[in-house]
Amino acid sequence: MGITEILGLLGGLALFLYGMQMMSEGLEDAAGNKMKSILEKLTSNRFLGVAVGAGITAVIQSSSATTVMVVGFVNSGMMTLKQAVWIIMGANIGTTITGQLIALDVGMLAPLFAFIGVATVVFIKAAKVQHIGKIFAGLGVLFIGMNMMGDSMVPLRESEAFVEIMTKFSNPFLGILAGAVFTAVIQSSSASVGILQTLATAGLIGFPNAVFVLFGQNIGTCITAVLASIGTNRSAKRTTIIHLMFNIIGTIVFTTLCLLLPVTDWVGGITPDDPSKQIANMHTIFNIVTTSLLIPFGTYLAKFAEKILPDTGEETDGVTPLSKLNAEFRRGRMHLGSTAVHTDLLSQEIHRMVALSGENTYRAYNVILNGSTSVFDEVVKHEETIDALNKEVSQYISKILVDNNCGDNVADVEQYFLITGNAERIGDHALNIAGYIDVIRNKKIAFSDEARAELSEMQTITKEALDKVLNMKTATPEWLSDIAAFEQRIDDMTETYREQHLERMRQGKCTEEACILYSELLTDFERIGDHILNIAQAYSKIEITA
Repeated sequence: MGITEILGLLGGLALFLYGMQMMSEGLEDAAGNKMKSILEKLTSNRFLGVAVGAGITAVIQSSSATTVMVVGFVNSGMMTLKQAVWIIMGANIGTTITGQLIALDVGMLAPLFAFIGVATVVFIKAAKVQHIGKIFAGLGVLFIGMNMMGDSMVPLRESEAFVEIMTKFSNPFLGILAGAVFTAVIQSSSASVGILQTLATAGLIGFPNAVFVLFGQNIGTCITAVLASIGTNRSAKRTTIIHLMFNIIGTIVFTTLCLLLPVTDWVGGITPDDPSKQIANMHTIFNIVTTSLLIPFGTYLAKFAEKILPDTGEETDGVTPLSKLNAEFRRGRMHLGSTAVHTDLLSQEIHRMVALSGENTYRAYNVILNGSTSVFDEVVKHEETIDALNKEVSQYISKILVDNNCGDNVADVEQYFLITGNAERIGDHALNIAGYIDVIRNKKIAFSDEARAELSEMQTITKEALDKVLNMKTATPEWLSDIAAFEQRIDDMTETYREQHLERMRQGKCTEEACILYSELLTDFERIGDHILNIAQAYSKIEITA
């Protein structure tokens, strides 16, 4: 095998992996953010979950990409570990479609697929059509790469050393090890199975030996998910354990069957003159049978993974801090479903920011009403947290907008940016209200019973309005109308309280300093109402465009 063949092999592998990445990106652009709602609806049923995992993997030709997506969803709290089990099982079935397509010699149509896909991307401006074109282009590039690898391996038939190495795989343990290591290196079972089919077609490895390499390839494909789980929470790591357990159990079962029964003769007899189809059929049978055996025990696999990796009490599943949100961004859109993960993590952090602003507003009124120094210190501390969140979230949003890293979800991300700004302003007004305590102490201002009752009512109505925003499940027109009614009520209260305060001044019940301070308090109260309505309007637009 000369330098030309080696370069051809490497170039073909590069095209294969790049084509797979193109298909993954095409599906990500077409349905990335909708992936969450699709999976939520379908993974509650184990059989539908398996079907979804198989379908997604069949489209993108990569079980690794699907499993990495699932790891990301579990890490962000978008999917439970039990739901992930079914998707992983389906992914292992879906990945066999690549081998079947290779066996059917679909590669001869690869240039046509590539041409259709590229022409669609170049000449049609509709975004959704371009996404589909990207999937077709990736499929074409994938099979062009496979054909290149096949052509570069033809000279290996004449290599006695290589043929001798292939004969050693009659030892099942060596075959499994070789398949696992090679697949782990290139991080694609589809590519490694395709190469195995090419070797078998060229007569370099017999089907009885190839099956053990094939079983090892199913284990080696787990390395991608293992790498993706680094830095994730324990639930996400358990997902990779389930993926490993599935393939290890399948390998043990089928290796035992192949050693005790003439399984290879039975499978080989289906297509006796076509080694490529024999391998494709064994790959499909391996994953379908393993899934059929394990699907009744899916919940037990999840429980076993929890026993292997128990909770430490140091983290809370489903809650992703801002540091992990930024870690997700630094990884980039490297896998399917990352748009949904990014958007969901962003939503979680912004919701937390709005909640902190609301809590600080409630505390701020307590400072004025009770004069508590300790509560004032809490307001200052939480305002620093809100400012830090605002900075980090704003930088994050700016990055994904500039880098176009949110797919078709750009309108939603822009609304999140508006929510962030308004939440930060509510925090500022809360700090203003709490800060008036210094003037109250220095000027020895005392509010009348009427003014204190009004301040208490301001605190209550503000909390009710923010609770209405935070407890929103769906931004319906009725919900938005309720928030608008709160905002109008705050405006009316502001006007009424200002008139009542002026009347108290005329009656000599309060000083000039108290009048100025109370007027500023009312301004903060009114502004908070405006920002609450702005947040609600932004949320309603996210719901409409999602």
